[in-house]
Amino acid sequence: MTPEDRWLLPEGIEEILPPAAGRLERLRRKLLDLYSSWGYELVVPPLIEFLESLLTGTGNDLELQTFKLTDQLSGRMMGVRADMTPQVARIDAHLLKREGPARLCYMGTVLRTRGDGFGGSRSPYQAGVELYGHRGHESDLEVLNLMLETLAAARVADVHLDLGHVAIFRELVRQAGLDRAREGVLFEVLQRKALPEIRECLAGWGLAPPHDRLLSRLAELNGGLEVLDEAQALLAHQGAIIVEALETLRRLVAGLRRCWPELPVHIDLAELRGYHYHTGAVFSTYLPGQGQAIAQGGRYDEIGQVFGRARPATGFSTDLATLLALSPAPEEPARGIYAPSLDDPALERKVQALRSRGERVVRALPGAAETPRLLGCDRVLARQNGDWAVTAADNGGRARSE
Repeated sequence: MTPEDRWLLPEGIEEILPPAAGRLERLRRKLLDLYSSWGYELVVPPLIEFLESLLTGTGNDLELQTFKLTDQLSGRMMGVRADMTPQVARIDAHLLKREGPARLCYMGTVLRTRGDGFGGSRSPYQAGVELYGHRGHESDLEVLNLMLETLAAARVADVHLDLGHVAIFRELVRQAGLDRAREGVLFEVLQRKALPEIRECLAGWGLAPPHDRLLSRLAELNGGLEVLDEAQALLAHQGAIIVEALETLRRLVAGLRRCWPELPVHIDLAELRGYHYHTGAVFSTYLPGQGQAIAQGGRYDEIGQVFGRARPATGFSTDLATLLALSPAPEEPARGIYAPSLDDPALERKVQALRSRGERVVRALPGAAETPRLLGCDRVLARQNGDWAVTAADNGGRARSE
């Protein structure tokens, strides 16, 4: 690397500059207030922890995304968090140990070995909520509604929701008697909706009817709400687990219709995002023309078992930087008060009083080439009748009478 290149950042690693950084911080505060109003408490997990704890219950995908290093004190392997969900599960199971439902939220930067999200970032600013201790569809619906409220708070418009349930695929695989290797092959081709490959695999495995037909049809069960009726007709005799999963999806759709009647909902029973750790309903939000989800979540019961306390859980996460990139930048007129550089006790008292009331006051620096306008100030402090008063700045940034 030449001296001229030392300012370059690694690929997929970004920094946020003014005024976008200010917008990010305002959105962060807005969302924290939103989550608090729903009863969610903020937790701040560590940036790094032991690897076996960090990767608990998340499957191989997150392991490949995690930067690893050796702890010089203990000699154990550590990881930089690539997702806060396992950390919050550890906090709920091992530290809080509450008997009833626990509502937790989090916000902070995560680091990933590769960029697979919107814009290819490897350092998203992750925000999310987790609800522990309740198994019913009501908690899934609460999290879903809060995810949509999050997008609305960020002023992201034209959102589409994808809704699925991993228990349907998992139960059909169990009934068909597929081993782990064949399950993995089928999972992969289902994600690509590769119908000829699906049929070829199933035919080659010689599955007994009706398992081959049902697994083959699963990839076609996607579309509008009518898909639930099609699935009911096809799968109603395949056991209580599948019937319950379909009923959960119907209840979620009904609840969404009450709060978001115009929301486009797409049902996809082969949507298996996070299959290795999700256990129930899964959901993702998209924008037209965008191939990557902008917020996603689902149910992942029993994730706390490895920490000694299995708990039902549901939650979602998103990237605040992505939301800002997708929302219209607001017109933010200059707001601030420019104060001259003078050694005057009365001026000091005035500046302190203004700042204590929440005003932004910028002090001039001697010899600096600056004006109130360049510093984002629409007003100035000027001496009037022996006292310091706030006056409007003219177009050149000088004080003028109100």
